[in-house]
Amino acid sequence: MNIMLFHSTYGLRPAVRQAADRLRAAGHEVWTPDLFEGRTFETVEEGMEFNDRIGKDELLKRAVLAAAPYSERGLVYAGFSLGASIAQTLALGDEKARGVLLLHGTSDIAANASVDELPVQLHVAEPDPFETDDWLSAWYLQMGRAGADVEVYRYAGAGHLYTDPDLPDYDEEAAEATWRVALGFLDSL
Repeated sequence: MNIMLFHSTYGLRPAVRQAADRLRAAGHEVWTPDLFEGRTFETVEEGMEFNDRIGKDELLKRAVLAAAPYSERGLVYAGFSLGASIAQTLALGDEKARGVLLLHGTSDIAANASVDELPVQLHVAEPDPFETDDWLSAWYLQMGRAGADVEVYRYAGAGHLYTDPDLPDYDEEAAEATWRVALGFLDSL
């Protein structure tokens, strides 16, 4: 599978590269574009401030430019938190998308979004301050209306970015469970 993996608001940190290596070891081709052009951050607040300065449109433009050379191959769009929202947005606009793997995040869905049974898998903490229960319920219904085939996995007691071993949110048990399920999902596409 060809996977475009987008980083979180922390930037292209070692955990993203480790995730890409894990996916490559499972036989996938993976690209990890650096949407922050080398910048990484120690806190969510610093990353969000930088993200706000860049602006959503510029960030999406960078993501589209990164994915464009590979989109003809039929990409699986994947990402962590902010990167998941970018992955979702790009996948819903790419008729050749093969799937979507969302780790720790979702995004708004355009009212006219339409896909043909696009496989989508979401892994998120429970509770998650950035992905509230009400938001996730509405998101799930909207994705279904758009035509996506959605699976949601919740991890009780895990922190928001629980797959990143370098952050306080890290939860080894939840992270390993996520990767087992995610790799199975990718193998099914």
